[in-house]
Amino acid sequence: MIVTVKKRDGREMPFNIEKISAAIEKAFRASGELEEQIKASQDQLNLLGNDDVLSSTALQVAVNAVGHLEADGKIKPEIEEIQDAVEKALTEGGYADTAKSYILYRAERTRIREVNTRLMHTLRDITFSSAKESDLKRENANIDGDTAMGTMLKYGSESAKHFYTMMMLKPEHSRAHSEGDIHIHDLDFYSLTMTCCQIDLKKLFKGGFNTGHGHLREPKDIRSYAALAAIAIQSNQNDQHGGQSIPNFDYAMADGVRITYRKAYLSNLVKALILFTGKEEEEILPGVKKLHAEMAEMGMVATLVPNEKFVEAEARELSKVYDAEIVKKAQKFAEKQAYEETDKTTFQAMEAFVHNLNSMHSRAGAQTPFSSINYGMCTEPEARMVMKNLLLTTDEGLGGGETAIFPIQRFSV
Repeated sequence: MIVTVKKRDGREMPFNIEKISAAIEKAFRASGELEEQIKASQDQLNLLGNDDVLSSTALQVAVNAVGHLEADGKIKPEIEEIQDAVEKALTEGGYADTAKSYILYRAERTRIREVNTRLMHTLRDITFSSAKESDLKRENANIDGDTAMGTMLKYGSESAKHFYTMMMLKPEHSRAHSEGDIHIHDLDFYSLTMTCCQIDLKKLFKGGFNTGHGHLREPKDIRSYAALAAIAIQSNQNDQHGGQSIPNFDYAMADGVRITYRKAYLSNLVKALILFTGKEEEEILPGVKKLHAEMAEMGMVATLVPNEKFVEAEARELSKVYDAEIVKKAQKFAEKQAYEETDKTTFQAMEAFVHNLNSMHSRAGAQTPFSSINYGMCTEPEARMVMKNLLLTTDEGLGGGETAIFPIQRFSV
């Protein structure tokens, strides 16, 4: 007589025939085979309800299965042996469709157990191994697998891969992926989001943008342009998988240089006029600001490479108030100082941009943004200043002189 059952993990548990009967009843319901027999036998249907017939038939098959086990001397049968006996009892009872349903159910349960077992092994590897010892924790060079958040990110990543493999992919696709015939890139984000995106900074910055945690104003100089570029990359990295690329970095940053130069030119022009005329700032600044605003409305502004039309128009108007020679000297001073200040500020902005992309974290604090930038096509002097200073700060390296991993830079000719 069977008293105990040996579980798959080696434990012995009390034998319960009702558990076998319940599993068989599920198979009957899945196949619908017994319901056809009930409909064909109206006399039986009048005596018992459908559920009663299912339960009693399932119990009888279970008893027959136990009889096979006892006849074979299986006093402490294993789970697999019990299931084999049930398949035999169903087949002998003439329930071929139900036996098939039971076999398919059994195979599915086996597959789920295997997936869960693999998942537990994976999580154990992540938990108890260092990144040096575990290929899994070194899978992404941009994640420190030994940190708390890096480990948590891997827990989620590997669990998601197991879920998609088991529940969403077609079996043939899942098998092809696991055997290396195909590779599904970023499988852990399969149903969640897009992967890899280009960010148009010129479009994004116009009027400002929202990161989901607050609205950021339109940038007003090259430093804020560079800072917001890094924030845009970081923010978008949190909303999707893959890399973040800026296809028009030089075009976008050139706008920041233009604004920075105009501010520096105005400031230095006023300083020069104060120095050369001996007047106070409040006597000079309002008039110069008003003049520049009026000229801007006519499409004339101070530019990195001086525009003759602007220089002549500015000199003509300022000479109505100040000596013409003083105005000419003030303009030259402003041009030289503004250029140098803008160049220095642009270098600092590019330095901060590179440092930010190699230190600021995204994705639960476990990963620096996988960023890349494209430049080289814009021939404007402001864009050239951006590229020159970006290359200089890249050549200089990070704080310890080490090569910056990000952004990946693509210089187009």
